[in-house]
Amino acid sequence: MLLIFPPVAKPSEPPAGIARLAATLHDAGLPCRVLDGNCEGLLWLMEQPQGADDNWSRRAVNSRERHLATLREPRSYRSPDRYGRAVSDLNRLLAIAGQGVGAMVGLADYQQQGLSPLRSADLLRAAEHPEQNPFFPWFSKRLPQLLDGVRMVGFSLNYLSQALCTFAMMGYVRQQFPGVTMALGGGLVTSWMKRPGWHTPFGGLVDHLVAGPGEAALLALAGAHEQRPRHVLPAYGFLPLHDYLAPGLILPYNASSGCWWNNCSFCPERAEGNPYRQLPVRQVLADLRSLTATERPLLIHLLDNAITPALLQGLADNPPGAPWYGFARFGAELEEPAFCVALRASGCVMLKLGLESGDQGVLERLQKGIELGSASRILMNLKRAGIAVYLYLLFGTPAETETEARRTLEFIVRHGEAIGFLNLAIFNMPIWGDEAAGMATEPFYGGDLSLYTGFHHPRGWDRKQVRRFLDQEFKKESAVATILRNDPPIFTSNHAPFFT
Repeated sequence: MLLIFPPVAKPSEPPAGIARLAATLHDAGLPCRVLDGNCEGLLWLMEQPQGADDNWSRRAVNSRERHLATLREPRSYRSPDRYGRAVSDLNRLLAIAGQGVGAMVGLADYQQQGLSPLRSADLLRAAEHPEQNPFFPWFSKRLPQLLDGVRMVGFSLNYLSQALCTFAMMGYVRQQFPGVTMALGGGLVTSWMKRPGWHTPFGGLVDHLVAGPGEAALLALAGAHEQRPRHVLPAYGFLPLHDYLAPGLILPYNASSGCWWNNCSFCPERAEGNPYRQLPVRQVLADLRSLTATERPLLIHLLDNAITPALLQGLADNPPGAPWYGFARFGAELEEPAFCVALRASGCVMLKLGLESGDQGVLERLQKGIELGSASRILMNLKRAGIAVYLYLLFGTPAETETEARRTLEFIVRHGEAIGFLNLAIFNMPIWGDEAAGMATEPFYGGDLSLYTGFHHPRGWDRKQVRRFLDQEFKKESAVATILRNDPPIFTSNHAPFFT
């Protein structure tokens, strides 16, 4: 079997999903090959720009190797200007390389003229004409090398930015290797398959669609004698660990899937009905210690939607042996200053926290389970302990108006010194959620694969007004602007720990 992680996603760390799948297959005695087509493909595409006709493009072409080295050197992250120029120029190389086929390629995004990843007909068009994809010269040479003797190919499709390239690669495989079985899974595929009334539009191309964790499904498709996967360590050794754009190995690890809180209104996880599955804390800690000893990561990235209080306590009591970061909730445990100090001593360099709003009424209507006084104490505790905070805010929910949005602004200004980074998002209504049924809705993104719906805000606080407030008022507040300038361009939270 060949497992492929396609372009385009941020090439800062190895893909955790296919590392787990590869480990499961090998544990069952089923040999497999692994291709991080995202990292390999992006690095290949950066070498392609020719005929640069402006100073910026010529500089980017001439400085390519130096910029790649910059993003792989720890000292570069002490110079935001140097780092920013490297990211900007490398992104420019990709943009130039895609122009010839009408594609806009970046380090974290992919768009192609006339095609939408939200329309199944466009995805099938991408599969029918793989030669129109800017990565085609690369994968049309690379895939035949890897497909010799392979009976099945599994593609991991997690983000919209991967969709068109995934289908172009699948189309090539179907045209050139018609006898190969193709399976398609990953986070985005899972979301598609959770839509009510789902019927696959890809039947002529894809042999098997897989929703949720793919280990058991792949064992069954591969004809394994034992089809109940055992717990095994992710197999990162199959991946190009020295090629990623980071100052050392960032090791991604899932302790759970789904969300343990699972109460927030309008949450996609809740709307999709994804079950919460977790590994025992003792097992997680043993895994992390083992992986740290063998892989020597510079940083551990915990991928959970929210790290449980029990795991936070376990990490504080049993440090994993490398710096780490991940998503957590504003929980009671973080109100204890000594606990935050213990987390920092365990290696915690940054926590991503979803506050969403600085208005208590909005938080209650969204069922966030957060009390603003508690959030205030937690931010100060983390600041004093030396743990950076990457704070997430959500504007334009049905529970909010401009009045409440201004209270969020006031909260951020009051706590600016305790907030290292900010993520500002405008609310999208999940198309299948229970809450959408009580709203007047309208098309949001055109396409049969859209995951969100437009809606008429019950109090008139529409997206245009929200965007104007953010651009003309929120972002211009000096305290907010100072925080926003800290955010690493394009790589955002994936590189933010290196700037703490």
